[in-house]
Amino acid sequence: MNKANFSRRAFLRASAGAAGASLVAGSTLLEPAPLFAAGQTVAPSDRIRFGIVGVGMEGSGLLTTAVQLPGVECVAAADLYDGRHDLAKEIVGRPIRTTRRYKELLDAKDIDAIIVAVPDHWHKQVVVDAIAAGKDVYCEKPMSHSAADGMAMVAAQKKSDRIVQIGAQRTSSVVSAKAKDLLAQGVIGDLNLVEMTFGRNDPTGAWEYPPPPDLSPANLDWDTWLGTAPKKAFDPYAFARWRCWREYGTGVAGDLMVHLISGMQFVMGINEAPRQASAMGGIYRWKDGRNMPDVHTVLFQYGEIPVYVRLSLGCATPEVTTFMGSKGTLEYRGSSVKFSAQQGVDVSPSYYSGSFPAKMRKEYEQAWHAEHDPVPGKETVDQGISYTSDDYDDLKPHLWNFFQSVRSRKPVVQDAVFGHHAALACHMANESYFRKSRVAWDEATGEIKSIS
Repeated sequence: MNKANFSRRAFLRASAGAAGASLVAGSTLLEPAPLFAAGQTVAPSDRIRFGIVGVGMEGSGLLTTAVQLPGVECVAAADLYDGRHDLAKEIVGRPIRTTRRYKELLDAKDIDAIIVAVPDHWHKQVVVDAIAAGKDVYCEKPMSHSAADGMAMVAAQKKSDRIVQIGAQRTSSVVSAKAKDLLAQGVIGDLNLVEMTFGRNDPTGAWEYPPPPDLSPANLDWDTWLGTAPKKAFDPYAFARWRCWREYGTGVAGDLMVHLISGMQFVMGINEAPRQASAMGGIYRWKDGRNMPDVHTVLFQYGEIPVYVRLSLGCATPEVTTFMGSKGTLEYRGSSVKFSAQQGVDVSPSYYSGSFPAKMRKEYEQAWHAEHDPVPGKETVDQGISYTSDDYDDLKPHLWNFFQSVRSRKPVVQDAVFGHHAALACHMANESYFRKSRVAWDEATGEIKSIS
């Protein structure tokens, strides 16, 4: 089946025997995949040496996790703010090379791979340069800052033999794998709607980050940090809170929704851009000069399936993806997945019979019960099943999968094409919001176009 043109009825029937899949009701604890067991050793000749570009909020977390993995060693870090040079050394726990110039890492012969954790508007340039330098790349989500950037990054990977993995880590979660398995079994019947939500309700969640107290043009290369963005005077808040502005980031779409979209793509087994997007929202709470919405709702169309997304920085809601079908729902969260069965049939005579005359209504109800009432003792019971994980950390397995791919040269799930498609959903959501119109992705021209 061509997944790019999947139909509502055909989608979940791709797996043989799906119609006969059965589940035992209850709750099961998922065990983390045994990818990085304690005490595992790796020969010195098989060690992977990496450098990191960007040691800010995301980068420091990536570095902290990466240096815990066996057979992996950080040898250098690049950041335009000098304070993060000290931070990188503190995290690694020993002296490493530090620089403002990321190309020094690309020129280094002792570096096999690069972790990229810079603001979105710098992703394309660093990734393309790293691939050209022969480095494997782990790039934070969203992969790109624009559709054009994404296409350039895909082209760079395709003409190379380099591993590129994008850092929306849901694709490496045991919970995601279980959700994918359940959906492929056809447990919810015919998929007809996907709903996703993610909300925060605090200043830090809305990117109101405190700039480093010592930040100044003396210890930050501000002009280089601006890159392709419009020139402006030194602004510590733009540096710390860059997600708030379209010039540097991709808003709640690129920060929150990309996780949801990447997880959905993986669970559904698809790798494509949405056909259409229609968005609404606004800046309702965080009136701090930002130009990206703090509430963003989007209706996508993937194949024939509507996908509805609600994002908010003004009200906390769980990160949940719900797959809805004719036989029930599959609710997929960060640490759990739950199937709730539905019969999808009448369990009593239709209330419409209340419009029948009394004699006709009585005859209808008697006939209905004779045909539909279960045999005593064999009544149908709606069953459900849930799976949970006691380890929410999907970043460690995601980084581990990347480094294992660097070592084995086997492809990753979330490569540049996958990352591009997930990012395109974000770009389409943003373009629809700013244009105040429905948009579609034109694969032939590589453009997001407004449609009536």
